[in-house]
Amino acid sequence: MLRKFIDNFSPKLSAAFHYSILLLDIMIILTVSWFALCSPATALLRQHHETPGVLRYHARDSLKDRDGNTWQVLLFPDNSHSTTTYYLRLVGFPGVNSFTHPQSLEILTDKGKILTAKDAYADLAPAPNVGQYDLTPIVSQLPSQGSLKLAVPLKGHHRELALKISREVLTEWQLLVREIEKP
Repeated sequence: MLRKFIDNFSPKLSAAFHYSILLLDIMIILTVSWFALCSPATALLRQHHETPGVLRYHARDSLKDRDGNTWQVLLFPDNSHSTTTYYLRLVGFPGVNSFTHPQSLEILTDKGKILTAKDAYADLAPAPNVGQYDLTPIVSQLPSQGSLKLAVPLKGHHRELALKISREVLTEWQLLVREIEKP
């Protein structure tokens, strides 16, 4: 009698078993994919030799603006004076965009706070596609989490550079400041 019962239900059990295995396979693939694609962001500080025996740290990223143009965004400390000065340098592709000097950089936090950084190249920029801003007065006000939006006018009729600074880049900046400020 048991044999007859198994023979009658084995096709149903077999199909259910195959669907269970298929579902298990899909769950494993999704779990592995999730961990592979959603790995935690890592902040990377770069270092260079400014002069023999003098090692400097900086955070450099390539970001695209809303028009699809790529910009080098470089945060670095300047220790040449008695106190550390933090500069944010923005470099666009030559001949594509030019900064209007002197213009302050506006930084908008994701909480709606507006910070302003003074144009360090107000008098003379090394090239028209390079802008540099003094973040020293506001570096301690940058949020430790979230993201930022940078905005500064460019040459041309009502043109503005708008860059989004992601959470990962902001983490990198915070790491740089902590590294430099360590006693």
